[in-house]
Amino acid sequence: MVMVGMDIVRRRLPRLAVRAGLALALASAVACGGKDDGGAPVATPTITLNKTRASLGSPLEVTYKFVVAPGATFDRDYRIFVHFVNAEDEQMWTDDHDPPRPTRTWKPGETIEYTRTVFVPSYPYNGRASIVLGMHSPKDGARAILAAKDRGLKAYDVAGFELVPQGENVFLIYKDETWHAAEDSRDNGAVSWRWSKKTGVIAFRNPKRDATFYLQLDGRPDLQPVKPETVTIGIGSQVLDRFVLADKEAVLRKVTIPAAAFGPADTVELMVDAGSTFVPKNVPGSGSQDFRELGVRVFHAFVEPK
Repeated sequence: MVMVGMDIVRRRLPRLAVRAGLALALASAVACGGKDDGGAPVATPTITLNKTRASLGSPLEVTYKFVVAPGATFDRDYRIFVHFVNAEDEQMWTDDHDPPRPTRTWKPGETIEYTRTVFVPSYPYNGRASIVLGMHSPKDGARAILAAKDRGLKAYDVAGFELVPQGENVFLIYKDETWHAAEDSRDNGAVSWRWSKKTGVIAFRNPKRDATFYLQLDGRPDLQPVKPETVTIGIGSQVLDRFVLADKEAVLRKVTIPAAAFGPADTVELMVDAGSTFVPKNVPGSGSQDFRELGVRVFHAFVEPK
C-alpha cells in the first residue's frame, strides 16, 4: 500500500509577527494559569519521538504517556496543550488535543499512552527544539500539577529534538493538469491544502528502497455523486491502497512500501483516484461560483525512505 498527496507550502514568518504571536500565547497562558488546582502532582508525563532529528515538512510520531499518581483523582476533564518552541522560547507550532479518554475516567496508578502524528511546518528555524506540555481545563482555565520540570504557569519541559533543513526530504512534483492550485486557510495561515481532480498524479525520484508514505486528507463524501467515496492509490496498473472517506473529517494514512513496488524506473508516478468528482457551483443551495471539479483535499504528504 502507498499514499501520496500535496507539498507543504513554504513560508517565511516575519520575526515581528512571531514575537507578537508569542506575546499573545504568553498572555493566554497567564490567563489560563490564573486558577491553581494546588496539591500534589496528578500524573507524570513523558513524550517519546520516533526520531531525534526531524526535517522541516516531515511527519513526527509523538507518543504521549501519562502515569497517574497513586491516590490522584480528576474532578474535571483536562485538555492537553503541547507547544513546540525554539531555542529562544518562541512558539513554532502546537499539538493541543483532548486525550483519547477523558481525564475524569483516569484511575490512580494507571498508564495512559497513545501516539499522534504531527507534520513539522516549514518554519524558518534550524536547531534545537523543545516540547512543552501541560493540562488545562477548557471550562475554567485551571491547570493540573504534573511531575516534570516546570518552566512556569504549570507548563512542563518533557522532550527535545533537532530541526534540520528540508534538503533531506524527497521532492514531490504535482502534475498541474491533475491538481488544482494550492490554497491557504483564511483563518489559519499555517493550514494549506490542494484539491485533486478525479485522478491526481504525483511524481518523485525513485528511492529504490523501502519507504513509508504519509497522507493526510479529507473530502466531501456527502456531495460526491458516487457513494461511498472510495479513494484508490496506485502505480501504473498496481492498486496499492484503497479506502473509504466516510465523513468530512481529515484522516491520516500511513503505509510501508517495499522497494519493489516502485519499479525499476528512475521516476515514480503515483496516482490518487478519488473515484468521482463534484462541482461546488452545481450543489443545490450552495451559492458557490466555483466551477472546479473536486476529488479529495490533501493537507500533508511525505515520502520517508528507510
